[in-house]
Amino acid sequence: MKLSAILNAGRVATGVSVTSKKKALEELSKLLAQEAGIAETDILNGLTAREKLGSTGLGHGVAIPHGRLAGVKASVGAFLRLKHPVDYDAHDGQPVDLIFGLIVPAAATEEHLKHLAAIAEKFSDDSFCKSARAAADAKALHALTIA
Repeated sequence: MKLSAILNAGRVATGVSVTSKKKALEELSKLLAQEAGIAETDILNGLTAREKLGSTGLGHGVAIPHGRLAGVKASVGAFLRLKHPVDYDAHDGQPVDLIFGLIVPAAATEEHLKHLAAIAEKFSDDSFCKSARAAADAKALHALTIA
C-alpha cells in the first residue's frame, strides 16, 4: 500500500516546535482535520483515547498515533517532523521527533490495519528515518515519504 493514497504535501510539516506529546497530538489533529471532514477536537479526542490504551511510540524516535473515527469518510494521514524531540512514553524510553498520524473511517478495520502495516514498515527502516530527519523541508519530506 502506497502512502501517497493517504498523505498529501499539505499535511506534512517540518520544524514543528512543541513541548509535549499532547501539543504534538494537537498539531497533528490540525493537519488531519484539513481533509477529514470532522473537527480537530474530535480527532484529538480519538487520538488521545487511543494513546490511553498504550503508547503509539514505536521506538527509535518514531510514533504512529492512529484511530478509527465516526464521521471520517476516507483514510487520512499527516506527518510531523518535530524541531526538538518530546517525551512520548515510547516503549524504548526515547523521545520522539517523527510522528505519522492516521485516521480512518470507524468501520474500516481491515483498511486501518493495512495502512498501519505500511506506515510501520516505512518507519522501521533506519535509512528512511535518517533521510526523513535530514530532509531539507516539508516538500522534500513528503516526496521521500510517498516514494
